[in-house]
Amino acid sequence: MCQLKTIGVLFVCGLVAVIACFASTPPRELTVLVEPVKGHLYGMVSRYHKFWKDIKEPSLVVESKRREKDSDVLALKDALKYLDVDFFNESKVREIAEGAKKFNIPGFKENRKLVASVDGGLHNPSVLVFDSSWGIGDGSHGVPKFNYPHLSGVTRPDTEDDIAFMTILELGALIKTKQITSSELTAIFLRRLKRYDHVLQAVITYTEELAYSQAKMADELLDQGVYLGPLHGIPYGLKDLVAVPGYRTTWGSKTFKDQVIDTEAWIYKRLKEAGSVLIAKLVTGSLAYDDIWFGGRTRNPWNIEEYSTGSSAGSAATTSAGLVPFAIGSETCGSITYPAARCGITALRPTFGTVGRSGVMSLSESLDKLGPFCRSAVDCAIVIDAIRGADPEDLSSRHVPLDDPFSVDIKKLTVGYLEDAEMEVVHVLSSMGVEVVPFKLNYSIKSVQQILNFTMDVDVLSHFDKWQRTGLDDEYEVQDQWPFELRRARLIPAVDYVQAQRARGKLIREVHESFTVDAFIGNATDWEKVCLGNLVGMPVVVVPTSFKSIENPPKGGTNRRTTVTTGIYAPPDKDYIALALAMAYQSATNHHLQRPPIDDLGPNDPITGRPNDLITVHGES
Repeated sequence: MCQLKTIGVLFVCGLVAVIACFASTPPRELTVLVEPVKGHLYGMVSRYHKFWKDIKEPSLVVESKRREKDSDVLALKDALKYLDVDFFNESKVREIAEGAKKFNIPGFKENRKLVASVDGGLHNPSVLVFDSSWGIGDGSHGVPKFNYPHLSGVTRPDTEDDIAFMTILELGALIKTKQITSSELTAIFLRRLKRYDHVLQAVITYTEELAYSQAKMADELLDQGVYLGPLHGIPYGLKDLVAVPGYRTTWGSKTFKDQVIDTEAWIYKRLKEAGSVLIAKLVTGSLAYDDIWFGGRTRNPWNIEEYSTGSSAGSAATTSAGLVPFAIGSETCGSITYPAARCGITALRPTFGTVGRSGVMSLSESLDKLGPFCRSAVDCAIVIDAIRGADPEDLSSRHVPLDDPFSVDIKKLTVGYLEDAEMEVVHVLSSMGVEVVPFKLNYSIKSVQQILNFTMDVDVLSHFDKWQRTGLDDEYEVQDQWPFELRRARLIPAVDYVQAQRARGKLIREVHESFTVDAFIGNATDWEKVCLGNLVGMPVVVVPTSFKSIENPPKGGTNRRTTVTTGIYAPPDKDYIALALAMAYQSATNHHLQRPPIDDLGPNDPITGRPNDLITVHGES
């Protein structure tokens, strides 16, 4: 621009000089002067015009595009009133427009291409099914219980640490033989929670009074000769999406941190009937999105420098650290598989509909699942047996006909393995007589993630419509999570939501046709498989398979480790096959028995200086 001004000044000065020259020149000499001056002026004007064009035109284009974008934003803001969502300011409308262009529209087009090229709706029907029955069942199992192995010769360890890392069956044996009471066990785990939680940030609410009351009842029943089963007197934790009367149910959100829902969630009732003892409500990421909640961010016991990931963060971290024998988490898309893999523990994401969800915060009725985080696959089988069944208030729940995983003959199974499978699992199962074969799931759908996002985001928005409309999303803990996604969801038309469900139905049928093995082994946290598994509703057991050094370890060394895991997938309603294979693998390995170095990082780890600096023992010297 400075150059432009200089040229203009020179041009004007030249023109003035020429005029002055003409005024003082005799007429006869004008002809001689005019022609060269004329050519020189024409040249200057031409160069000036070209330079102006080169400088000005791009800026005019930029300004035009900016005005066009501003006009689009104003038009969209005006149009939103016809959707009854005219409460966004211009900044948020601009964000919505950009998100819709980048994320929504490509998915709309792909789903329409997949399932909407033929009119009439005769092909690729939606997987959404409405149960119009008005009948109310009793919520009982209606199916036989599993035949658990009975342990003998189990003796009480000398230390509380050793007790804390025992399996459910081992702890149950101690209680049944009265080597320890439920009240004692409850005290041990409450002490551990209070000792380590300031590091892990995994507990939202201690239910201490309730815990000691339930433990006392369990002990009294046993004194009367009543034994309720392997969960009798066993402490546990619940993800804080689950309602328990008299205690906060915060959903991990500052907006709801003082909320009390005086309802007994169905899963809580099932565990109470089994004799379990609730000692804490554990961290859920805010509104079940990742590991950040209103009180902080939950850490991974195997490497406290990193976070646990996934919204079932508290359930994974506390189970991994031996702060609870087991915990209940939930998954809509990845919130069981991711934290289980990061924290190096065993977990089951069950077949959709296996566990009732009444009294639990809902994200998506066709995606939400509840499942256990445990020390072993055997423990997962015990917990799922206690909590499965049809919930009268959850129309999606049902009596899933699970066979007994303890009775499966794995030598009769054919198990596939994907390219990303942990081959140690493949080799171990092969050595135990399982037929293992290379395998690949084949399906034509390219928009798996978009189908998941459209389904989940619209469903979530339907449950948090008021929250968004009243501006409470502005105080959400992380703005690029639910607030961003749910604003974008406002621009998903109903027809395209339905097209996504039709595409989901097509995906399910293609996966069904391609599932030619009894189970398969593959990466548990591959995003495509996480989205696909949740859309199809298939179960997966996450199992730890090894440990490796952390990235960029300190020079002096550290005991912190990165966990390595894999997933054992089965068709819907075949959870018992995945559990049987996981139990077989763990019977021949000990990765699941390892303990994280939460207070033994090593003498030269710079995080702590000394191991005891990490942990302040509350109430102990």
